[in-house]
Amino acid sequence: MTILVTAASGQLGRLVVEALLARGAAPADVVASARDTSKLADLAARGIRTVELDYARPDTIAAALEGVDALLLVSGSEPGARVAQHRNVIDAAAAAGVAKLVYTSAPHAATTSLVLAPDHKATEEAIAASGVPAVIVRNNWYTENYAPDVALAASTGVIASSAGAGRVASASRADLAEGIAVVLLEDGHLGQVYEFSGDHAWSFEELAATASEVHGREVTYTPLTTEERIAALQAVGLDAGTAGFVVAIDSGIREGVLADADPTLSRLIGRPTTSLVEALQAAVQVVAAA
Repeated sequence: MTILVTAASGQLGRLVVEALLARGAAPADVVASARDTSKLADLAARGIRTVELDYARPDTIAAALEGVDALLLVSGSEPGARVAQHRNVIDAAAAAGVAKLVYTSAPHAATTSLVLAPDHKATEEAIAASGVPAVIVRNNWYTENYAPDVALAASTGVIASSAGAGRVASASRADLAEGIAVVLLEDGHLGQVYEFSGDHAWSFEELAATASEVHGREVTYTPLTTEERIAALQAVGLDAGTAGFVVAIDSGIREGVLADADPTLSRLIGRPTTSLVEALQAAVQVVAAA
């Protein structure tokens, strides 16, 4: 079985390639794609076929899918263009007779008020309409999203957010990638919609306590109002649109949109998901080294 991983030069896609190999896929059976294949040179040196694939250029998608049995569509990140670009990949997958399409969606995409959800919901609907056999993997937040905040807390002693008492059932990218690799490699998942999350939904008080453990100093959580959060973000250089987006995420968390801890991911990977402290210890080291 030949498996193509899109966006393999990105953080999640690259981890999926590594997880496929770790779980027994032969390098010759894995295809890694990116808009810029020079970023995949190290994978090519390991015997993995690398191909150009640009969601916005259907000709590259059709060429990349030749001989492919299973396809991972990692959701794009271009606001306003994401759904159309995803449709390009879905249409090409249907034309190529791909036997399994796995899509990385958002938590409870069909019903949530999460600001990111509409594009994911539309993509899920496009996949269903295409008739391509598919598995929807709805990834909760990456734990690594909070590494910059935790790294900064080493000097400030503060984690600040307008998420209130909301909880986040985050998982590490590596755990999510491993779950995706399982779905790509194993039979029996077609037609499923999986909610992937960490085993534990943490509060921002717990995030601050974890930062204390990571840094060996006291870190406290400072809850902010929406207005205070916007002002703080703009004070460190974020434009109004970006600050508003971050605050919208905080509002969703406050309302519970990321709070569901689902056991599916740990069941599929055969172990508990990586703890908050372990994931952040590793992620903060990456931030410090950057």
